Amino acid sequence: MSKLKPIAVYIARGITLLLAVSICSFILASASPINPETRYRLSHPGVSDEKVAQMRDYWGIDEPPVQRYLGWLGGILRGDWGKSTSYRQPVLDVIGVRFKTSLALMLTAWTLSGLFGFGIGSLMAVFRGRPLDRIVKRVCLFMCSIPTFWIGLVFLAVFAAMLGWFPFGLAVPAGVPPEQVTLGQRIHHLILPALTLSFLSFSNLALHTREKLIDVYDSDFALFARARGESDTKILFRHGIRNALIPAITMQFGSFAELFGGSVFAENIFSYPGLGAAVSVAGTGATDIPLFLGIVMFSACFIFAGNLIANILTNLIDPRTKEAAR
Repeated sequence: MSKLKPIAVYIARGITLLLAVSICSFILASASPINPETRYRLSHPGVSDEKVAQMRDYWGIDEPPVQRYLGWLGGILRGDWGKSTSYRQPVLDVIGVRFKTSLALMLTAWTLSGLFGFGIGSLMAVFRGRPLDRIVKRVCLFMCSIPTFWIGLVFLAVFAAMLGWFPFGLAVPAGVPPEQVTLGQRIHHLILPALTLSFLSFSNLALHTREKLIDVYDSDFALFARARGESDTKILFRHGIRNALIPAITMQFGSFAELFGGSVFAENIFSYPGLGAAVSVAGTGATDIPLFLGIVMFSACFIFAGNLIANILTNLIDPRTKEAAR
């Protein structure tokens, strides 16, 4: 039971956090100047008062805010997340379809950022203080300050417009039936959005890995290893990777929030029909409050799951972290 205690504590904290997110998001959505009645009147000019009354009763506009929140939260717990006014479908169905598309994009970007970030960080540590390290470090610091949408626009201009290597957007070729789309075509449309999204976090991971490995090289056991004739590369593979892997894993899984937020920009730039594009539809002109609240709760659960996996893996790789969690 002692092994499961830190995880149980973290799950309890996560449930409390999700409850706080639900309260804050519901209050903000309720304070929006575009409520369901206003949107209904704008989309149905000349609608009768009877229809408006039916609509107000359906959305529970006349009910107290606390009662409306409890009703909405009860529906969330029962699996009834409401119906999207933009897609005319249940919110869970919209999220399920869109998330399948976004998942391929986010997993690809997450894997690329992890591999490139850890690899480049290790390279900088091996060549620390040398011209290669200084140049790559400056490039990483510069990339940390670049917003995702700017990188996406540059990639579109260079690789799609000028070179013509990749399509301008969408997840599949336009006009091709879904059953005729090949895996190669899907990957072809996925590369640019995934590269754009991976640039969001790989620089931070590279810089973080570099600092952790430099600490390893400055340690006493690394000094002893050099005295035995081991090179920096050998020290990296025998000692460095093992010591830098835990913080890199924690940071990589903790980047789920940045990954999810960056997908909103990447998917809109490349017209990628994922969950990020649905966020823009729900939160801008359509004002789809049920879908917007559903995506907020789903994204909070997604980010919490990433942090939970990071904690579990950290405890499995390094049992010493269990003592710090107590």
